[in-house]
Amino acid sequence: MPGLCLLCWALLLGLVRGCPEACDCGEKYGFQIADCAYRDLEAVPPGFPANVTTLSLSANRLPGLPEGAFGEVPLLQSLWLAHNEIRKVAIGALAPLGHLKSLDLSHNLLSDFAWSDLHNLSALQLLKMDSNELTFIPRDAFRSLRALRSLQLNHNRLHTLAEGTFAPLTALSHLQINDNPFDCNCGLVWLKTWALATAVSIPEQDNVACTSPHMLKGTPLSRLPPLPCSAPSVQLSYQPSQDGAELRPGFVLALHCDVDGQPAPQLHWHIQTPGGTVEIASPNVGTDGHVLPGAPAVPGGRPRFQAFANGSLLIPDFGKLEEGTYSCLATNELGGAESSVNVALATTGEGGEDALGRRFHGKAVEGKGCYTVDNEVQPSGPEDNVVIIYLSCARNPEAAVLGKGAAGQWCPGLVLVLVPSLLLLGVPF
Repeated sequence: MPGLCLLCWALLLGLVRGCPEACDCGEKYGFQIADCAYRDLEAVPPGFPANVTTLSLSANRLPGLPEGAFGEVPLLQSLWLAHNEIRKVAIGALAPLGHLKSLDLSHNLLSDFAWSDLHNLSALQLLKMDSNELTFIPRDAFRSLRALRSLQLNHNRLHTLAEGTFAPLTALSHLQINDNPFDCNCGLVWLKTWALATAVSIPEQDNVACTSPHMLKGTPLSRLPPLPCSAPSVQLSYQPSQDGAELRPGFVLALHCDVDGQPAPQLHWHIQTPGGTVEIASPNVGTDGHVLPGAPAVPGGRPRFQAFANGSLLIPDFGKLEEGTYSCLATNELGGAESSVNVALATTGEGGEDALGRRFHGKAVEGKGCYTVDNEVQPSGPEDNVVIIYLSCARNPEAAVLGKGAAGQWCPGLVLVLVPSLLLLGVPF
């Protein structure tokens, strides 16, 4: 029992221990307040009582907030940090403050902020970040702030905001986003639609305006004219190597991703092979097939998968290691689209090759050993892919991708059949 009493006394002494020398601590209106404003401080001082609920560090010279800066005051409900020189809030600086209801970081130089710390501040009702240097807010920055009522982001350097940024803020009643240099492109059209429909108060709407493009400079977002915007669409087509060249080691497979959308979508290839996943931001090669400057160097100067700026993907030495799923992905500010094809190599003696071979010989019996077909084949539906069996090879396989080959003449021994789900490449005889 004496030991327990000593522990209780120690805890009580910890709660009522002294205040940092530069600050004034006391109780007011039922709150335990620590006032450190206007003290010319360059760091958060140590030594606060653990029961402090309101802490003012405004009008000092704090350059940043390190991890654990407020570990001594876990019961904080209000934190005032306005008019400092804060440029960075490190991860973990604010996360422990789960009881925080008001946070003022306005009038600083803040450009690097630990947005993930906000995910722990579910009690927050007021967040002031106006008059800073913020250029970016993650889409999920406010996902946990369902109690937030007032958000101030005005007078920053925000060029855009991701669609859905404010969707989690179900209690929001006041939002200030005026005086930001908004780029009024397709990615910001949602904000106009949301602002016109929401019940949230958005003051100074004439100052929620475009800075770019030049033709829209000064136009309030609420009066933004209709823009020619569309989400991406993709269509994947396949170009087998042809032109009757002598056989080379391995085959050449060419895929083409036809992309549409406004603004122009970014193209990305996702390739799943037996050896693992390959991700390619297109293009990774120039028109000559060599690696672009700044891209990772590869032996010989030509990568295994060559993605061209026109949407084509060339696999110049297709083999078993290149089997797998090839996906073309296109994204812009309005969304994304994807199209895929499964590719496998048919070797001599496989049942699929025999069946297709019989179809080819049937063509030969009809006197159609050489015939003309469209060089580019597209699936008839989302599940239909292309089966290609090669019995001869191509001359200048890059021509199909680079637009250099004009011929659509297929030489004897090549059969092309449309079937669902699988693209088969035959081996040479």
